[in-house]
Amino acid sequence: MQAQKDSTRIRFLLNGTEIALSDVRPDETLLDFLRLRRSLKGTKEGCAEGDCGACTVLVGRPTPEGLVYEGVNACIRFLASVHGCHVVTVEHLKGTDGALHPVQQAMVDFHGSQCGFCTPGFVMSLYALWMRTPEPSVGAIEKALQGNLCRCTGYEAIVKAALAVSNYGTAENDPLASEREAVSAKLAEIRQGGRVEIGTGKERFVIPANVDDLAAVLEAEPEATIVAGSTDVGLWVTKFMRDIAPVVFIAHLDELRTVTERDGTITIGACVSYTDAFAALSSHIPALGRLIDRIGGDQVRNMGTIGGNVANGSPIGDMPPPLIALGASLTLRKGSARRTIPLEDFFIAYGKQDRQPGEFVEAVHVPLPAENTFFAAHKVTKRRDEDITAALGAFHLLVEDGTVRSARIAYGGMAATPKRAKAVEAALVGKAWTLETIEAAMEAYSTDFAPISDMRASAEYRMLAARNLLKRFFLETTGAAHVTVSRERAA
Repeated sequence: MQAQKDSTRIRFLLNGTEIALSDVRPDETLLDFLRLRRSLKGTKEGCAEGDCGACTVLVGRPTPEGLVYEGVNACIRFLASVHGCHVVTVEHLKGTDGALHPVQQAMVDFHGSQCGFCTPGFVMSLYALWMRTPEPSVGAIEKALQGNLCRCTGYEAIVKAALAVSNYGTAENDPLASEREAVSAKLAEIRQGGRVEIGTGKERFVIPANVDDLAAVLEAEPEATIVAGSTDVGLWVTKFMRDIAPVVFIAHLDELRTVTERDGTITIGACVSYTDAFAALSSHIPALGRLIDRIGGDQVRNMGTIGGNVANGSPIGDMPPPLIALGASLTLRKGSARRTIPLEDFFIAYGKQDRQPGEFVEAVHVPLPAENTFFAAHKVTKRRDEDITAALGAFHLLVEDGTVRSARIAYGGMAATPKRAKAVEAALVGKAWTLETIEAAMEAYSTDFAPISDMRASAEYRMLAARNLLKRFFLETTGAAHVTVSRERAA
């Protein structure tokens, strides 16, 4: 049953003020609102694509575990998506006595700022880290700062400042901690409303009341753009100036933010972020945890969703290849009807997926690999962190008595869609798991793939890298190679 139309305004908290707006465009970014409409100039625009972190703000959202504050990229976060949230900018920071906040004071004392342009973004990322981990390791700090770029300091002073923040105060006495109960109550009151609709025609967007309401909206407007984390759609606007209206925002839907495990399968709701999926996936499938650590920075992982990465159908999306290799499936919903298909069948051609008008991705089902199988996912990029894939290989093999009994191998960046290497699989199954078998199977890559050249890699490089990833996988599984991580990583 369609929810009653409740409002023509979005409502959220901005620092210490409640905001209610009806004059909101579907493509208006949070960054533009803060700078142009509120004159909060501490939030900067550097790259306009979620890459540099100069625009980092915190967004507090209610969860079953309580109010969670996360760093996000305001440059690609749409204003309408913060309905029912608490937005915190650098201007809101202060110490318990009204002086500088502990993060700010540490940055001053350890000379963590030079030109200053990127400093507010660093401060906000370190603030989010400090609230969840008051005594962070160097690895945790480096991970928290993956999405913040600085051309001046070389990061050493910033890392030293991050290690010292708790010398200046305690997270439990932070203003955001003391205000948490009141903020949570206010956000709960805002979220009790039904559907929000603003605008008409090309200026229209909808925030559904719940998943059933989402299904009803999409049945009525099957061509609407669905926006979850906006880490992809945001660039459609900021870089390509695309018209995305009408828009349906779904990141707030708690029914799509669940992660469950049952009968050897992890089910991930369509709006579960990389951050929220990390614990479940990395504990059961460590290779996926290592891969997620290299998807964007913290801000992107806090916003981006696994369901969105799948639904957009990009040939260089990071999650589809390993999920295909694991035999994942997809639940699609239209109205009250649902169907579940193998994930590999979802991708038909470049820009074309098996999704009917009005249908949306509801959940991804990931079978856990059996203990006697090998699984790995390796991503090739120009730089290690926060970079787009040139080629990504995922491997899932069962080897018994030295013989390959089954194989599922999938790649991204090698074809118009994420694709299995079925000829390579056939060249392995039934053969001895030896280097000779691997070298013979490499010849099958030309049957499976005909990659293109672009700014990220040449076709020749992609083909060579893809073949070498299979060899790397063999060396790892046979103990012939030891893979090192360049720096400590926090779970």
